Amino acid sequence: MRKWLLALLITCASTQAAEQGVKAISSGRLLLSAGEIAVSLGPTPEKIERVLIIVHGQLRDAETYRQSAERAAEQAGQSANTLVLAPQFLNETDVASHPVPDSVLRWQGNDWMAGGLSTAPFTLSAYAALDEIIARLGDRRQFPDVKQIVIAGHSDGAQVVQRYALLSHPQPALEAEGVKVRYVIANASSYAYFNEQRPVAFSHAGCPDFNRWTYGLADLPAYTEGQTPAQLEESYVKRDIVYLLGQQDIDPNHPQLDKSCEAKAQGASRLIRGRHYFNYLKRRHPQGLSQQLIEVPGVGHDGDGMLTSPEGQKVLFGQ
Repeated sequence: MRKWLLALLITCASTQAAEQGVKAISSGRLLLSAGEIAVSLGPTPEKIERVLIIVHGQLRDAETYRQSAERAAEQAGQSANTLVLAPQFLNETDVASHPVPDSVLRWQGNDWMAGGLSTAPFTLSAYAALDEIIARLGDRRQFPDVKQIVIAGHSDGAQVVQRYALLSHPQPALEAEGVKVRYVIANASSYAYFNEQRPVAFSHAGCPDFNRWTYGLADLPAYTEGQTPAQLEESYVKRDIVYLLGQQDIDPNHPQLDKSCEAKAQGASRLIRGRHYFNYLKRRHPQGLSQQLIEVPGVGHDGDGMLTSPEGQKVLFGQ
């Protein structure tokens, strides 16, 4: 297994700050079916039983989120069996600001967040890249001891995780090997709804994009491969998903809060939007969900605080 990691992770230089683009390019490289993706990788335990994939947000600060996830693992006493991995979805500005090999994937702007296609060195959906990473980690020949893969994100990263959980392709090989997959969505600014219902009244004429992807299921990306909204919802509600909400993430004027009309139709703050969305799912599926909503007392819009909280540690590393 260590040989596999060494073969896939190629050290590169560039950690210097730049006026534009990310402050640092992660030094790891994870080989995909073609090309490679930048990745920040934590210490490699001798026996990896859990892999925590932490997804950054628009700042693409993979190192910051990896470090928070590692602190959470250490505080939970799970460092000895947990590998923390943070893929870095670079964009064209990052590549223009830093020396990056031509083989490294990059996207246009924030297209990666919605599952858009990379611009070079070949076209690949960001969600398909996550599919490949997860499939590789579940390969018994390379990771014989892995029992669980957790995909987590905070804020914008949480939005990516929620949309990926909604569209992600089945992984029958993981199921056959008994590898459990959990999605942890912490303090997302918005959610993708399955129909045109919203918890807050608004003008449809004044907000024509309220049901377009990523707020709804109109104009889905090519990654969906023709799946219908009904099929997507059927798969989504069966997935192990935890909505982790900071009870103090209640500021309707928070500078990083999505204040578009599409987002405001979901509620005034992240806490309210998360509660609304979970209640919406429960109403649509009264027979039950494979999902939980857990609130974190005393924490607002703070990624490190959410991940390292007792509630965060439990959902990331517990049952």
